[in-house]
This record gives sequence, structure tokens and C-alpha cells, in this order.
Amino acid sequence: MNTSIFACLPIVLTGLLAQATHAAPVPADTFKSGKQVYNEVCFACHKTGVAHAPKFGNKTDWAPLIEEGQDILTAHAWVGVRAMPAKGGKPDLKLTEFARAVAYMVSESGGNWKDPDADMMHKIRKEAEKRLEKSIKEMQAMKKELHRLNEEDD
Repeated sequence: MNTSIFACLPIVLTGLLAQATHAAPVPADTFKSGKQVYNEVCFACHKTGVAHAPKFGNKTDWAPLIEEGQDILTAHAWVGVRAMPAKGGKPDLKLTEFARAVAYMVSESGGNWKDPDADMMHKIRKEAEKRLEKSIKEMQAMKKELHRLNEEDD
């Protein structure tokens, strides 16, 4: 069995972790608005509810997610959660732009979130780091199990 994909996962996750915690600040006016990001990226799933994505504007879909809080929901979605890929499937999407898109979708779907300020972005980055660390540990455990299974086959 080819284990190379499992060998790469910790490296990829570590790279995302480094980007989440050590990215250089970018002037706020260079970022796209939440609405722009939604229209370019998020609508593909959130307009129709692909793979159980909460539908844009649907208060019932969004209510339990809004309860999680802006930092937690944004961080977990940015690193990937359930059927949603990391960064909404757009590898070059900046965290601030992603966070603005989440705030926009929530504000149009029953919540009252604003574009994240510096304090909220700090909370989002810290939560993303925790989530990535957990994922890295899970992937390392899977790799160990796979090695154990390979040894049993020998």
C-alpha cells in the first residue's frame, strides 16, 4: 500500500499552521470584502447547500453555527470542517478575506457579525492553530497505525 500521501499530510498541515500564526500583516484596504469572496468562492456551495453546507440567508441552517462564535466557526471552517475543504477550496484565499466572507454570510443569515478587527483575527488564528494541532496529531496517529498494519502484513 502506498503511504506517501499520509507522509505528506503532517507537512501540509504544518505549513497551514505556520501560515495561520505567522503571516505578515497586510493593510486592510488590500483585502476583498466578504461579499466579494462569497460571490467568487463561497456561493458555489452555500447558495444551494451542497454537501449540507448551510444555505446563504437560511437562519435555521446558520443558527447552531452562529452559536459557536465568530472565532471558532471561522477558524474551523478555514482549516476545513466536515465536507468543507480548507480555505473553502481556494488555496490562496487569505484568512482575513475568508473571515470577512464568514461574517458576511452570518450577517445575511440571522447573525450580527462584523468584519473581524485585530482582536478577533488574533482569536481566529489561535483557534485555527489549536484545530490544526489536533489534526496533525490525528494524522500522525493514523500514520503510526498504518505502519503497524504494514508490519503485520510482512
